[in-house]
Amino acid sequence: MMKKLFSILFLGLFSLVAQCQTWPQQLNITYVKAPFNIQNIVMKNQGLLEKEFAKEGIKINWIPIKAGLNQVRGMAAGEIDMVAAMNTSTLLIANSAGNRIVIVDGVAHPDDTFAIVAKPEIKNIVDLKGRQIVGPKGTVLHHLLSAALKSSGIEMKDVKWVSMNLPASLTTLLGGRADAALLAAGGILAAEKAGFHALVKAKGLIETNLVLAARGDFAKEYPDVVRRVAKVNREALQWALTNKPQAIALGAKELQLSEEDAAKLFEWSHFYSDLTQKDIDALQNSQRFLLEQKMMNRSVDINTLIFK
Repeated sequence: MMKKLFSILFLGLFSLVAQCQTWPQQLNITYVKAPFNIQNIVMKNQGLLEKEFAKEGIKINWIPIKAGLNQVRGMAAGEIDMVAAMNTSTLLIANSAGNRIVIVDGVAHPDDTFAIVAKPEIKNIVDLKGRQIVGPKGTVLHHLLSAALKSSGIEMKDVKWVSMNLPASLTTLLGGRADAALLAAGGILAAEKAGFHALVKAKGLIETNLVLAARGDFAKEYPDVVRRVAKVNREALQWALTNKPQAIALGAKELQLSEEDAAKLFEWSHFYSDLTQKDIDALQNSQRFLLEQKMMNRSVDINTLIFK
């Protein structure tokens, strides 16, 4: 009888320990405000993840980060578990290089929020030949630049491209030290107010997609955490859509924009949650282009990149 009782107690204790081991001590997730990631902004400002995982005692570490390549480096180093908004071009490049990152949920299709912005005298893409362009490498803007040049019969080697993050790109353009810059969202609006113009936007040229993403090994070890983050991401979007004026005001405050500009970016972002076949097809098209441009060194199976 005692032996049976001890067996039951042991199994119960083992089960409890195993259950405890399914939760990480902390969740390291990026805080990416730009171009206008309202889900991320709402999640952080309302403490939604902290509330979601309070019972499990999981500490939420918000990591402010701007450049897509820095997101990848952080994941490769095991310092970042999830990225609140990663463009799929960066995600494909990372997986091609052996850094497994999976797509958890949709965030936005912000085709209108990415552009090549130039001086007034530059009228078209052909005029960029021999000119200095600044912008972040390994991002959807990098993809946009490559696609825009290719559409006009120009190669990357025909322009003087200097890689730098978005704030530095805007500052360099406004300071007259570049002829054009790869800009997003508020950067486009600021440059236009200073007399520059959007030479071309992503819309109609490439299909942009921002997604909620997770480090492959983290998603495999803690799938329930990843699913619950996706649930909170959707709740944040639903709140923003239901309370649009408050969401716009919150975004304006976080990004230091006027509410008029924030409202424009809200509409430009085309927020969504569910990935469709169109998104899968766009990933295939992006991969073909990235391989052609040698921005990816090998192809990856797109279907294996979707977290299930």
